[in-house]
Amino acid sequence: MIKEFLKDILLFLKSSSFYKGVLQTVAVITPLIVFNSFGNIIYAIPIAIGVFLNIPGNIPGTLRRKIYSTLISIVLTMAVTLIISFAKQNFVVLICTIAVLSFFISLISAYGFRGSLIAFCGLLAIVLSLVNRTTEIDLWTYVGLIGIGGLWFLLVLCISHWIAPKKDEDQLLSETLHATGSYLKIRGKLLIEKDKREQLLIKILKLQTALNEKHEILRELLLSERKQIGRSHFDEKRVLIFISLIDILELALSNTLDYSKIDVLFKDRGVLKQFKILNTTMGNHLQVLSKIMLNKKKVQNKNELLEGLVVIEKTIQKYIQSVALPAGREGIIALRNLQGYQQQQVTKIRAIRRVMNNVTKDKISFKDKEASQFITTQDYSLQIIARHFTIKSPIFRHALRLMVAIITGFTFGTLIGIKNPYWIVLTLIVLMRPSYGLTKERAINRIIGTVIGALFAVAIIFITSNTTIYMVLAAISLIIAFSLLQQSYRSAAAFITINVIFVYALLEPNSLVVVKFRVLDTFIGAVLAVIANYTLWPSWEFMNLNPTLVNSIQKNKAYLAAVSKIYHTKEIKNLEYKVARKEAFLAISNLNAAFQRMTQDPKSKQKEMQLIYEFVTLNNTFLSSLASMGSFIQNHNTTASSDNFNAFIAHIENQLENAETNLSENKTAIIKEHIKIETAEEALKSSFTTLSNQRDQQIKEGQHKIDSEMRLQLQEAHLITNQLTWLKGLSEDIYRNSTKYTVLFGRKND
Repeated sequence: MIKEFLKDILLFLKSSSFYKGVLQTVAVITPLIVFNSFGNIIYAIPIAIGVFLNIPGNIPGTLRRKIYSTLISIVLTMAVTLIISFAKQNFVVLICTIAVLSFFISLISAYGFRGSLIAFCGLLAIVLSLVNRTTEIDLWTYVGLIGIGGLWFLLVLCISHWIAPKKDEDQLLSETLHATGSYLKIRGKLLIEKDKREQLLIKILKLQTALNEKHEILRELLLSERKQIGRSHFDEKRVLIFISLIDILELALSNTLDYSKIDVLFKDRGVLKQFKILNTTMGNHLQVLSKIMLNKKKVQNKNELLEGLVVIEKTIQKYIQSVALPAGREGIIALRNLQGYQQQQVTKIRAIRRVMNNVTKDKISFKDKEASQFITTQDYSLQIIARHFTIKSPIFRHALRLMVAIITGFTFGTLIGIKNPYWIVLTLIVLMRPSYGLTKERAINRIIGTVIGALFAVAIIFITSNTTIYMVLAAISLIIAFSLLQQSYRSAAAFITINVIFVYALLEPNSLVVVKFRVLDTFIGAVLAVIANYTLWPSWEFMNLNPTLVNSIQKNKAYLAAVSKIYHTKEIKNLEYKVARKEAFLAISNLNAAFQRMTQDPKSKQKEMQLIYEFVTLNNTFLSSLASMGSFIQNHNTTASSDNFNAFIAHIENQLENAETNLSENKTAIIKEHIKIETAEEALKSSFTTLSNQRDQQIKEGQHKIDSEMRLQLQEAHLITNQLTWLKGLSEDIYRNSTKYTVLFGRKND
């Protein structure tokens, strides 16, 4: 246990998060040390503030984006500091200025995650501008020094990128390997843990969302600078690992089973136990590889994976001997399909092993133009802000809500004589998010973290008054706080509190008063944040779900068309198919994330939760079934498509088109003609029955060993027929649910 704990500590010290924490702390502290040695500490403070104001934008991304976003935040923070400093001369003017600035800065969040961090830098500048600054430096010099601090931080960013250019990539790949391992392990449990299936499916949805978010960041990091790929062996390795991880996720999705059918086919759960064990083995293998990614050690032995496949084959043979044909054929085919899936997963995992062992000869074949199609670009035009300038926009509502909360908190704190009322404002801008659930969760974590940090700091203050210890603890706590900010907000809040208290302990003799006000201000800010999110222009998730549902249906429809196309053309390396698959995965990830946010809303605001849960599940299952069909077509020599296949595709497309029309304004469904679906369904089932009869005849004639061609034809007929039938039913359910949804919420439920 202790050994594992020490290993985890070592991994943390090698992580990108800790590396950034150290660099950011060095960037803050260095000006203080240098200027203090010359007796000019007053000039170091605004430089350190300039560094601190621009740190939030240091998230994984290309160096170019980091430079641009940091330059924008430098200009923004300087402008805000200047404006607030002028406005401070009159309280009424100051309140009005804070209101206008906080509202318009919050709207920058419309430009995505990076935009929201730039907005946070601007809001942070409002808070720090409220701190009483020294009168020994004139305002323009003070603002200029803040700008110098921002440029100094940008220089540190560039130097850190030069020293370790792939640190973020390795960290993200490691995290993705670990999360993918967890995903495979849970999917294994789904096979046999019938009673826990609903909880496991919810975990699956969360993991899918997290994995798709990591894939998006990795696409930007690995594919945006394609000119380097091919010249650098290390870049090539990372892209190959990333591609394998995407394939593993698609294969896992494509193996989503109709568990109610599995329960009927395999009432004896022992048949599926070895499949679950192999899934667990694969998951553990990936999680070990995730640690090796950072430790740079040799990968573990592959024998455990290969032995697992041998056990699976023995399990299938034992099952074949225990059941009678033709009654047991469907179960055998299901096990063979599951075996084929696990063999493919083992192949992908072994491919990652070979890359990490430097023994692969695989090359990346797609071109720069192809790579660019997989990167999601952010539109930075002013039209984005204009589109959100409506009370119906969650971002607009959030900006209004935050503005009122900040004004209320600062005015309240000032009027009752709180020592540092800007701490209330700081708590508000850190905690408040458009989502009530996330705001509440962060508020709880902030309060708990602050109390824990305060208790620890007070204990140290009672034990010793040694200023050297205070300085060391202040520096260490700042490093750890920066390192944990993205991983554990509660822990980060604890270390930020420790840092603040020890900094004040160095400046003021009565540091315990600081502790009291720190906890009080945090509590006031946290309570106000939750109340504001609940009462001021609330943006409950069910109000914003409609566009996300429509987008998910649209992308599933486009993916269906791409799958149909490769079944017709047999072009397995089809770029259009891969892009459609990626966009469908992202759309379903956004839908899952929206549903998760809805579960965090108050129970009274979770309207028609069961209907929405069914809608989300149907869209997820539809995507999984599509991925299953697409994966099979890509990995097998399939027969020519038929009119019956085309009829199914047209019928499914029509159901999705009708569902989309139900949920969208000013849209009329375009219906495709096809032969009668009942006729097509009967014909496809008849095809499988004919093949089954042929196989039965072969067995009667003494041909007990099935040849590869017959096995493939049976697998194709079984899988394609079942998947098309399943997709037909799912699409009809999606249409029915969209009708119910429209009746309850209307086309525009915001």
